[in-house]
Amino acid sequence: MSRIGKKPVAVPKGVTVQVSDSVLKVKGPKGELSAALHPAVSVDTGAEEVLVKVKGSGSNYDALHGLWRSLLNNMVEGVTKGYEKKLEIVGVGYRAEMKGSNVQLILGFSHPILFKPPQGIKIETPSPTNIVISGMDKQLVGQIAAKLRAFRPPEPYKGKGVKYENEFIRRKAGKAAAAAK
Repeated sequence: MSRIGKKPVAVPKGVTVQVSDSVLKVKGPKGELSAALHPAVSVDTGAEEVLVKVKGSGSNYDALHGLWRSLLNNMVEGVTKGYEKKLEIVGVGYRAEMKGSNVQLILGFSHPILFKPPQGIKIETPSPTNIVISGMDKQLVGQIAAKLRAFRPPEPYKGKGVKYENEFIRRKAGKAAAAAK
């Protein structure tokens, strides 16, 4: 049995968890999230906590048990607090600015990159070198942050590019001068 899957998910006040036609819906103050349940997983809803159960035993079922408990917990946390990722832009002339709801990235290419966020994701640029991505869906927030970082990942020599806020970039030494004979 999965150690994570056995733990009940606490449901705060103002949040409702419903299961209908193998669709899990979590509604809270920030909005509503839903996910199609795996056929081997069932959810028992209570007043203050929710339990995830599996219809079988074995390592695959244990993995599903822990996965769906974590997904449910992330959904509950997303509709109450939300999620946020911060990116930093490093490099001379590299910057980001808002154009309406879209973000324009200038990353040393011959053209600026205009990125339109999907519905449910909010992007802000508090300064030209910082980007804040926020939303209810943890997976979607992380995916959008990874997509923005992929436009210009940090390089190991000068560290230029788009990186996560606390990401450590392992630096390499540049070319060494040839030894004089």
